[in-house]
Amino acid sequence: MTKKLKHSGAWTVLFSILSVAYIFPIALVLINSFKKKAYISRKPFAIPTDKMYVQFQNYINGIEKTKFFEVFGWTLFITVFSVAAILLCTSMCAWYINRVINAATRTIYYMCLFSMVVPFQMVMFTLSKIANMLKLNTPWGLIIIYLGYGAGLAVFMFSGFVKSIPLEIEEAAMIDGCTPIQTFFSVVLPIMKPTCVTVAILETMWIWNDYLLPYLVLDIKKYKTISIAIQYLRGGYGAIDMGAMMGVLVLSIIPIVIFYLCCQKYIIEGVVAGAVKG
Repeated sequence: MTKKLKHSGAWTVLFSILSVAYIFPIALVLINSFKKKAYISRKPFAIPTDKMYVQFQNYINGIEKTKFFEVFGWTLFITVFSVAAILLCTSMCAWYINRVINAATRTIYYMCLFSMVVPFQMVMFTLSKIANMLKLNTPWGLIIIYLGYGAGLAVFMFSGFVKSIPLEIEEAAMIDGCTPIQTFFSVVLPIMKPTCVTVAILETMWIWNDYLLPYLVLDIKKYKTISIAIQYLRGGYGAIDMGAMMGVLVLSIIPIVIFYLCCQKYIIEGVVAGAVKG
């Protein structure tokens, strides 16, 4: 018993150190967002004092320079509708793959897995070229592209969960007169809720923070996401408005943190549900 307590204490200390290591960069950005630009570079680890402290001036400058509310709106639009499209299409695809087993569905499944292996750098030039040709260089077009890139991981995760759903539940719904579409939305999808939340969190964090794909696809003169707007805070000859950048970084982190905290309990429920299914 004593040995177990010692090991438990050691693991607690180790994970506490790791937690601090992960939280420290975020805390550093938050601290520096209240400093004058000169002190951010000279004393990045110092707590803001009277002569360093600028209140919310960095936030105001960042909002004005990046047109934050406009880019926030486009980022939110792209993220919400991309994640919704991924959840709907891939959950239905995974259910169909596991319930209709033939050469075609196996091919679709392996193609989804293969898409997770291919590095983005191998296809980014071709992708941007085709996106321009098909007029997909808008937020609406970008949603379609995100659906394609997010499908691999989502189909893989949903497929694993669908295999644990007893087929008898769906057969009972069919006997009661449900069509396949009604069975999916009334019976299968509610059961898949924990996996839906997990996939939604993973995809949301990816799409919200993504820089390369929007930069390659979007018409930047008309549309910018938060990641692109932050990058444009760089001035000529390498000059960077660090104060404004820190302020906008904090503002861009807040929605993701709130989203994760709201969905955290569903992730735990999903892990517990997955552990006792069968």
